[in-house]
Amino acid sequence: MSDQAVRRKPVQIGDLRRWKREGRRFAMLTAYDYTTASWLDQAGIPILLVGDSVGGVVLGHLLRDGAYDTVPVTLEDILHHAKAVARGARHPLLVGDLPFISYRLGLDEATRSAGRLLQEGGMQAVKLEGGGPMIEVVGHLVERGIPVMGHLGLTPQSVHAMGGLRAQGRDDEGASRIRDALTGLEQAGAFAVVLEGMPSALAAELTAATSLPTIGIGAGAACDGQVLVVHDMLGLTIGPVPKFVKRYAALGEEIAEAARRFQAEVESGTFPDPEHSYG
Repeated sequence: MSDQAVRRKPVQIGDLRRWKREGRRFAMLTAYDYTTASWLDQAGIPILLVGDSVGGVVLGHLLRDGAYDTVPVTLEDILHHAKAVARGARHPLLVGDLPFISYRLGLDEATRSAGRLLQEGGMQAVKLEGGGPMIEVVGHLVERGIPVMGHLGLTPQSVHAMGGLRAQGRDDEGASRIRDALTGLEQAGAFAVVLEGMPSALAAELTAATSLPTIGIGAGAACDGQVLVVHDMLGLTIGPVPKFVKRYAALGEEIAEAARRFQAEVESGTFPDPEHSYG
């Protein structure tokens, strides 16, 4: 690890609000394993999300159209990956997704699920989707010392209720629901909110109207921060990616090419050579 990384102070929840006040934009990426978390820490990424997107990019749960399916992800799945990420990342703020059902069966169940992500998984905060009845859950967790990041707009855990992964807030009624939910999250004590899959103008309006730091994904450039699934960002995703994804590398192709070269050298007998053998 570089000297610069060693000298960095760990990111705290209060830093996000300070960055919003200062107009400083910030990045968040997903992580699901020790190695990736370690490299993202060295890169200086300030927030890592152990997302339920693990269901698609790691566990292979896909919807019929090939998009990620987060509904099958369990709390045990998230805990398994959260522990690995916590071992690899020392400086980022670590946020763990509460998977489908884990916080929808009552306030006590939500508290147990969120508490396990902090106590066993090594997370510093949790993220949950939705407004409406979920506002009460947020307030309940915050009152018990569990920091909560909200998630509004396109909420993948509600894919079946929404009739597919579709952008939200495109009409007056939908936009009004999101505005009301954001107000509810702020009043309930959430420390930040992800805005996903909504018109850029609406996300800009919400970002300007709330004290909560907003983190966009498919919500335009006006949000205080931006998040992507790390596999999408690195070009590791198999199959199509959403419109809002920008690939910053093509590691999938590089992996395939390296594997082909390895296979060719094994078949030709040129690997292992003397340099890679013991005398």
